[in-house]
Amino acid sequence: MKIHIIDTGFFKLDGGAMFGVVPKQLWSRLNSPDEKNMCTWAMRCMLVETEDRKILVDTGLGDKQDAKFRSHFEPHGEANLLKSLAVKGFLPEDITDVFLTHLHFDHAGGAVSFNEDQQLVPTFPNATYWTNERHYNWAFTPNPREKASFLKENFVPLREAGVLQNIPVSEADYQWLPGIRIRFVYGHTEAMMMLLLDLGQQTLVYCADLIPSSYHIGLPYVMSYDVQPLLTLQEKARLLKEAIENDYLLFFEHDPKLACARVTRNEKGRIILGEPVEVEKL
Repeated sequence: MKIHIIDTGFFKLDGGAMFGVVPKQLWSRLNSPDEKNMCTWAMRCMLVETEDRKILVDTGLGDKQDAKFRSHFEPHGEANLLKSLAVKGFLPEDITDVFLTHLHFDHAGGAVSFNEDQQLVPTFPNATYWTNERHYNWAFTPNPREKASFLKENFVPLREAGVLQNIPVSEADYQWLPGIRIRFVYGHTEAMMMLLLDLGQQTLVYCADLIPSSYHIGLPYVMSYDVQPLLTLQEKARLLKEAIENDYLLFFEHDPKLACARVTRNEKGRIILGEPVEVEKL
């Protein structure tokens, strides 16, 4: 199993929304906001290459939204999804699977693109796309709080094209493929899926939005976007405990600087960020 980091650029979100109840005087030391209180975040995807599959994990924002939408989130940076894949030597046709942790626009936006006839089609023509029915139904009929995050043009065309498949939801970690488990979590949104990859001597966890950045390792650092923040606390505490006990590597999808790291305990017993890890060298 080989891991490739696929950068899809940066965007901006309100700092208060990203850090929840944590005071600005604390979080602003971690990620400095601009004059509008907006902080820069990465949209860092992953390509998992096995002997017979090339699995893209999340797809970033994409490029099909209009100028008004883009003005709210200010996507920027030289990287984009297809360019980053090309740099690694992959064409859209090479991707066999697209694993969508959840269907918020910054994770699923690149899954669907306009073709030459301005029709919405799957970006990866030979891929099977993966979600779960519980989350899809949640996204298709969203609550008012999440409605702006679930854009149907990012996922309904996948179902209409017949390329969207559901992973069975389970309480325990689900063994999806050899060396790849899925954990379902519910604090951020309903039935979000994290990947746990067995790399032999190491387990790599694609944290998605349970721990979106290294700045969110502290338990109180929970996004205001989360629909069940107290449940996020429990799910995050469980993962961090496992990470300490089993030396997990945590992959941060939204951290503007750091892709992956271990966690450790300080002299007071508090879980803190540990050493960075270069995942592409594992």
